[in-house]
Amino acid sequence: MAKRIKGGCGREPLAVHIRKYPALYSMFVLPAVYFIIFKYMPMFGNILAFRRYRPGMGPWGTEWVGFQYFARFLGDESFWRAFRNTLATSFWNILVNFPLPIFLAVILNEARSKYFKKIVQTISYMPRFISTVVVIAILGEILSPSSGLLNRFLVGAFNMEPIYFVNLPQWFRPIYVLTDSWQFTGWTAIIYLAAITNINSDLFEAAEIDGASRIKKIWHVTIPSIMPTIMVMLILQVGRMLTLGFEKVLLLYTPANSHVSDILDTLVYRTGLAGGTPNYSYATAIGLFSGIIGLILVSSANFISRKTTGESIY
Repeated sequence: MAKRIKGGCGREPLAVHIRKYPALYSMFVLPAVYFIIFKYMPMFGNILAFRRYRPGMGPWGTEWVGFQYFARFLGDESFWRAFRNTLATSFWNILVNFPLPIFLAVILNEARSKYFKKIVQTISYMPRFISTVVVIAILGEILSPSSGLLNRFLVGAFNMEPIYFVNLPQWFRPIYVLTDSWQFTGWTAIIYLAAITNINSDLFEAAEIDGASRIKKIWHVTIPSIMPTIMVMLILQVGRMLTLGFEKVLLLYTPANSHVSDILDTLVYRTGLAGGTPNYSYATAIGLFSGIIGLILVSSANFISRKTTGESIY
């Protein structure tokens, strides 16, 4: 019988494991430092949601006020408007942009030409590397009512009046969703393509012997095989429902479309930083509430997924 290493249950002590795999642990240092500094340390600032903050009188507030700021924003119509806008925009974003990468990955996997597949894959994920500021600048040029390509086409082809798309409330969500489709569909499809390449080829051969068409092989082999990946991505997407792309929304925000474009993140920004008299404690309370709701959404989606499909992230 092999001699058991000290530490119990046959597992190596952490120090021994670190000495054995120093390269792996050295690669872990930078991400760990990043998460500690930018993710965990700022969590201590949530104490301001329960204390009144006054500039120049200490970073942890001057007096305990309990749930005063929570009661305040729960009775504030601007908060509920931002909350509804956040949920509505997130819902449409998930409805459109969650299945798109799956569809693209399946189509690319079924493509017979490797050359065509590589070209489409490269073109589709390149927008992910373009800054959000640049994307909105390009969008402004395309949708400009005076010189934009789209308005010129509409005026020339259909003799329509120029439309100020960015300024009209009814166009805010379609613009947000479509720009997300352009930016992230190809990038996210890489994850599903990786999952598809790991499917056992014997399953496809067995389906082919049974006389299954390509559509049936996709429906009965490909989709069920990547379902764990799909469910994990869906759970993560649901957890981010209250944290839309702040930069994009802020750049698309105008006074004319504010009643549909004002979301929780922009409300926190305006309350805590951009207002005439910044209220850090009030903004912190809204941000903390948003984080708690996000945690509840992730936990609920994970629980439902585990009960219905057997797949979950924990």
